Amino acid sequence: MPTDRSNSRPTARSNPGPAAAARNRAALLDAAHAVFAESGTAAPLSSVARRAGVGQGSLYRHFPDRVSLVAAVVEENVAELEAVSVAGAALPELLGLVTRHAIESVGVVDLLAEDRPGRMLELRERVAAVLAAHLAAALAAGQVPAGTTVEDLMLGVELVAGALTRRPAAERAAMAARAWRLLGISVSLP
Repeated sequence: MPTDRSNSRPTARSNPGPAAAARNRAALLDAAHAVFAESGTAAPLSSVARRAGVGQGSLYRHFPDRVSLVAAVVEENVAELEAVSVAGAALPELLGLVTRHAIESVGVVDLLAEDRPGRMLELRERVAAVLAAHLAAALAAGQVPAGTTVEDLMLGVELVAGALTRRPAAERAAMAARAWRLLGISVSLP
């Protein structure tokens, strides 16, 4: 006897569309920040997808390779710096934010600089522009040594970031504070 299927409906999966894609991308970036902070940029990308609660297919649709994901993380960091700058933060807070990003993402900038030097140069110029906009006020307030230039600040960022490599995560904030103190630059670390 045939089964009556007149009341049954197909159980096709619905496509949540662009809203889900945007949520997945945001979740992947949040997860990448956390995973890179804990395990470095060599962490398995599957751990990023797992932490984001998405499949690896979704990860690779948004970020076809590790460097694409790293570039998006750095882009997000620079955009945050620009937003904080516009909101009126002073140079010590801005340098503190750059330092926090370095503490949380050791090796990220190096990986991006090696694979996509043009992209890294563009992001570096955006950071320098943010710092330049606040340098005169910092000089007047004595927060940086007299005669400090934007290139000096960028060198300081690179020196501090370099001091953090191969340091355990628990030691990075103290090492960064010490490095900035040795450079004579006032930084508000989180």
